[in-house]
Amino acid sequence: MDKVSGKLTVFFEEPFWVGVFERVSDGKLSVCKITFGAEPKDYEVYEFILKNYYQLRFSPAVVTDVKETSRNPKRVQRAVRKQVQNIGIGTKSQQALKLQQEQLKTERKTVSREQREAEKQRQFELKQQKRKEKHRGR
Repeated sequence: MDKVSGKLTVFFEEPFWVGVFERVSDGKLSVCKITFGAEPKDYEVYEFILKNYYQLRFSPAVVTDVKETSRNPKRVQRAVRKQVQNIGIGTKSQQALKLQQEQLKTERKTVSREQREAEKQRQFELKQQKRKEKHRGR
């Protein structure tokens, strides 16, 4: 049976509040970074998750270790308190975000290159057409 777990970390990254969604599925971690702007309230974060979770663009999956733990409620509570105090995100998450950023950058580069080449081709054809018209004596 496949086990999927998710985690949302909200922290202040000058000058905005940022949320990082981490999703572990089949031992692979994918991440999505969201900028909230002003400090979001708990109900605003919950509402955002309900409305926009399926539109989020997660990074490509990165292999990670999944630890199985028994759930002691007091220990979980301590861990949550520790995470809230600890500012920052895991290095695997950062790597996944960087990978997504690089992928989007290459996509943008290829699209802009194609547009640039298409414009060059259009200008060339326009020049050729003008040259032919001059040659015909018009």
